[in-house]
Amino acid sequence: MGSVQQPKKQLILNAFAMQSPCHLNPGLHRYPNDQGANYKSLKHWVSLAQKLEAAKFHAIFFADVLGGYDVYKGPANLDPTIPAGAQFPINDPLYSIPAMAAATESIGFGVTASTTYDAPYALARRFSTVDHLSNGRVGWNIVTSYLDSAARNFGLNTQVEHDERYRIADEYLSVAYQLWEGSWRDGAVNTKENDRVAGYADPKAVRQINHEGKYFNVPGPHLCEPSLQRTPFLLQAGTSTAGKAFAAKHAEAIFLHGQKPELIRPSVDSVRQQAKDLGRDSAGIKVIAGMLVIVAETDEAAHAKFAQLAEYGDREGALALFGGWSGYDLSQYEDDQDFRFVEQPAIRSMVTHWASTVPGTEGQKWDKKTIAEYLRMGGNGAKVIGSAQTVADELERWVEVGDVDGFNLSYASVPETFDDIIQYLIPELQRRGLFHTDYAVKGGTFRENMYEVEGHRRLPASHPGAKYVWREGEKVPKYALDEAK
Repeated sequence: MGSVQQPKKQLILNAFAMQSPCHLNPGLHRYPNDQGANYKSLKHWVSLAQKLEAAKFHAIFFADVLGGYDVYKGPANLDPTIPAGAQFPINDPLYSIPAMAAATESIGFGVTASTTYDAPYALARRFSTVDHLSNGRVGWNIVTSYLDSAARNFGLNTQVEHDERYRIADEYLSVAYQLWEGSWRDGAVNTKENDRVAGYADPKAVRQINHEGKYFNVPGPHLCEPSLQRTPFLLQAGTSTAGKAFAAKHAEAIFLHGQKPELIRPSVDSVRQQAKDLGRDSAGIKVIAGMLVIVAETDEAAHAKFAQLAEYGDREGALALFGGWSGYDLSQYEDDQDFRFVEQPAIRSMVTHWASTVPGTEGQKWDKKTIAEYLRMGGNGAKVIGSAQTVADELERWVEVGDVDGFNLSYASVPETFDDIIQYLIPELQRRGLFHTDYAVKGGTFRENMYEVEGHRRLPASHPGAKYVWREGEKVPKYALDEAK
């Protein structure tokens, strides 16, 4: 008898976007078909959400930054950034989510927000509000922020030190969990049948959390009644040692960027093992890889499309992005300097890594021109170019080799890149049994559709935030009794 064929892992597909003229594609706002300049329009985002939902994308994931990329040709110089529209100007994505949710039924919305510059009491209220207005379809991409330009605008001379930002974030999450899970008891809000007698909610079922910590003092109670998910679906993208430890503890989905699945596999294994050591279900953590896919009828047509788009890429804007991401100003080096051989070890290791992994760059000198051409579309994530068959083969390889669960698909041109993915790639993935033909829970919450389990609206039982839940029948949450002992 032959072995039974195991069903293939169903891919998670998110659209990776930013409410800015250009996200990971500086200068592409000049491409004739690009609608990036419409980032200020609600109709633009509503239309994109409806289009992606019709194609059954799991979510739109919005990146965000709180300052300009001003390191290149700096200090504090935005001249290369502004003409390129390189993540500047940029709007706060959270405000558009209710409109997109009202026009859709099942697609989720991941929103980036920082733990470094925003009070947990205020952030918890904003996410609860949007979770209510979207019927439980919001996720929080937790970041600690990395731009000095942001730090200066929030009253600091320089950024809070890297690992300290994660220590602050860890306590921040504890405060947020207490507000979302432990400030209102399950069943605190009365139903319509009995609220004429009992009042809107039971005052004995709403409590102050009285959090007193190293970084935050928050008495509470949470201003919002519990939303469908209570805690939004939690996403995180840390790749440092501290970032991976934080993700292993808190994240339900982690984002990774890399050129090859072989290279991200150690990070995937590390996060899953750390999560397991913390008593979490490591298989339940969804690993999402960032990727730019340019797909067309044939490999040749896709490469021609990539070359056409690349002509509009802005090299100065790409070097500005590099400066923001790395903290290093490449304008201080000669134009023909090969960055594989510079004295600065951080630049050297980054560029040497690209030189050894980026397809099609064998034998090239990694000077400013090469770095700019590499970064001007898709940033430093993988770029997969080809027919639907070629791209689907590579996505399957990422799943098998990298142990990833899905992909954050960025765009070169919006919405054209997504139109091509919807026309060519998604039918091929569905034909192979790799991508669903409908949402697991139609009209469900973000969490239900990521885990594909109806009723799975709340944090998983093994998640550290679940210990804060105030259950019906309890005078106070169990965690508060434990802390009082």
